[in-house]
Amino acid sequence: MAWNSADLAGVTQRLRDGMAGGVLSFPLTSFREDGGLDLHAYRAYLTDRLATAPGAVFPACGTGEFFSLDEDEYRAVVGATVEVADGRLPVVAGIGYGWAQATRFARIAEEAGADALLVLPHYLVAAPQDGLVAQLEHIAARTRLPLIAYQRGQVSFTAESLKRIADIPSVVGLKDGHCDLDRLQRLTLAAPEDFLFFNGAATAEIQARAYATVGVPAYSSAVHAFAPEIANAFFTALKDGHDAVVTTLLREFYVPLVELRDRVPGYAVSLVKAAARLRGLPVGPVRAPLADPSAADLADLGKVLDHGLSLVGAVRRPV
Repeated sequence: MAWNSADLAGVTQRLRDGMAGGVLSFPLTSFREDGGLDLHAYRAYLTDRLATAPGAVFPACGTGEFFSLDEDEYRAVVGATVEVADGRLPVVAGIGYGWAQATRFARIAEEAGADALLVLPHYLVAAPQDGLVAQLEHIAARTRLPLIAYQRGQVSFTAESLKRIADIPSVVGLKDGHCDLDRLQRLTLAAPEDFLFFNGAATAEIQARAYATVGVPAYSSAVHAFAPEIANAFFTALKDGHDAVVTTLLREFYVPLVELRDRVPGYAVSLVKAAARLRGLPVGPVRAPLADPSAADLADLGKVLDHGLSLVGAVRRPV
């Protein structure tokens, strides 16, 4: 594929500006009770999310259950996101699995009008550094869209590999989900000055202050998917140096939320979706292999949510 350097630079700058101005939104994908995609509900839900001024939107990624979407559903979700966003902010679609399948999703996202792609960790197997670099090289050779690599799980780049992927013209950034600040600092120092980094931990606000100390202030926010009032209040307090507000939100909302999230595998997504339903948002259930929270956990979630909203002067309904 031939890259247009001006287009790549333009998308990269829009992403940089967005990261500086707001949280990165990873919307949930709406399903009906029978498990089918509910595109009408998704549009309504996404319209509400984008009205709260995120810095960029990342459809069909981990929070959006990319792993549960077939190609037609993926096309519909990314296309709807592009239409709702209407050029107001960058749309970065998730792609994944091996490079051959990732390329199929990349082609769909490109045709749907996405601005860039987030390369989710490949499927199942551990791989050497040469293989991790080659994965991105293969994808980059087959799409015109800028790529952001995502290191998490079995994907972890060394500083030398980071230099190699940064030399791929269309690889513009890295999302980090490992929370290893020593390693991350080495990566930021090895990268070109204009390379993008952002914090992609499961509940990124918990580590946001620490990430900022190594030069990575931008982060994704799962909380934005169900409580943008809290997510935006935290972002503003962190950006403006209101440490007391940051500490209160961490202690009284984010830590209890994480403790609840850690009770059951998969709650990093299904608990977020349950919280959105508690607020009357049309997101529906999760798809297997994820499972919706138990009644007891749902009750605890409601208490955590209500208290978090009260801290920022909001209530559960209306959204």
